[in-house]
Amino acid sequence: MSVVSAGPRRAGLLFVTPFMVLFLLLFLTPLGYAAYLSLFQHKLIGGTTFVGLDNYAKAVTDPQFLRGVLRVATFFVIQVPLMLVLALLFALALDSGLMRLARVVRLGIFVPYAVPSVVAALMWGYLYGPDYGPFAQLGRLLHVPVPRFLSETWMLGSLSNVVSWEFVGYNMIILYAALRSVSPELYEAAAVDGAGAWRIAWSIKLPALRPALVLTLLFSVIGSFQLFNEPKLLQPLAPDVIDSGFTANLYAYSLAFTGQQVNYAATVSFLLGLVIVAVSYGFLFASNRRRAV
Repeated sequence: MSVVSAGPRRAGLLFVTPFMVLFLLLFLTPLGYAAYLSLFQHKLIGGTTFVGLDNYAKAVTDPQFLRGVLRVATFFVIQVPLMLVLALLFALALDSGLMRLARVVRLGIFVPYAVPSVVAALMWGYLYGPDYGPFAQLGRLLHVPVPRFLSETWMLGSLSNVVSWEFVGYNMIILYAALRSVSPELYEAAAVDGAGAWRIAWSIKLPALRPALVLTLLFSVIGSFQLFNEPKLLQPLAPDVIDSGFTANLYAYSLAFTGQQVNYAATVSFLLGLVIVAVSYGFLFASNRRRAV
């Protein structure tokens, strides 16, 4: 019996081994090396020396790092609810079967996700341009004031618009796939009991979407706190607004590649990772507790 069961066991190990090797080489090894770097500090006199947790003590009181984390947290609060509400509405509309040209609409909403974030940021940077952008030109033509999309007041909203444009379609597909997995018999039984479209959406579709919504929110937490591409590419257009510490990720990048402070950049990156893990765990804990209640 043990000889028979050894075959599937070996086959399972054979399939898992490539993933484990790549996971070790491409994730755990760089992570371990970054942790190693964060324990050292390069000094003009004495070279690289071991400082233990001194870099971490410095980072938790670093105002630039703390402002960056607070800014991306604010970005999360502004952007994610709007993005997920739009994705949910589109998914429900497509699943209702009442929308005309549903396949065309679904493709049109999803296409922005296929556009690389670098291209999307450059495109929206052109649209936001205070001098050459089409909004500015239209405002001058009509003699009406146009919001300064790249000003300090509007910047988070402008970034939220870019990221929402990119990821509404991605989240819509996840939610739509979850809706398509619901058994049609539930809808038929609800219709027989006299439930209308709104009642079915509220009592059947939304509860069925809870796992998918949790997944999309978890992805959004990670993506929001790792915000980098969009502010980095818009920085030349608004250098007075987007500084080197605008987001925590941008701050780590600036430390490593502009300030040549690789050790401290590794520390900031590690702390940002811990913040993401803590927020994600807190969200999952609250979600599971609510489900248990």
